[in-house]
Amino acid sequence: MVEVEPERFEEMVTEALDGLPDELGELMSNVAVTVQHEAGPRGLRGLYRGIPLTRRSNFYAGALPDQITIYHRAICAMCNSEAEVVEQVRRTVIHEVGHHFGIGDARLRQLGW
Repeated sequence: MVEVEPERFEEMVTEALDGLPDELGELMSNVAVTVQHEAGPRGLRGLYRGIPLTRRSNFYAGALPDQITIYHRAICAMCNSEAEVVEQVRRTVIHEVGHHFGIGDARLRQLGW
């Protein structure tokens, strides 16, 4: 396990989001990304809650934002260096953003995420 200060971890999440291709960032809609500094649910490094873009219809108007949560302690617990944390944060952010675009876990695993 590696210790990463909360502020630095949040910077890593911001950097991962900023590293997404501009085309994807422009397509993201009504989604909030947050960091939970506790471990979160067992076995999870991140969690997407919401209605994926592919399932939204005319009835979606006025919905609360989707939420992507990145779990600080869970990620740090599996890493041995800050560089590993940076890479795991990037992978987790991409995985959860994939869910926002309607991509399921099985397909994300096939794609290497």
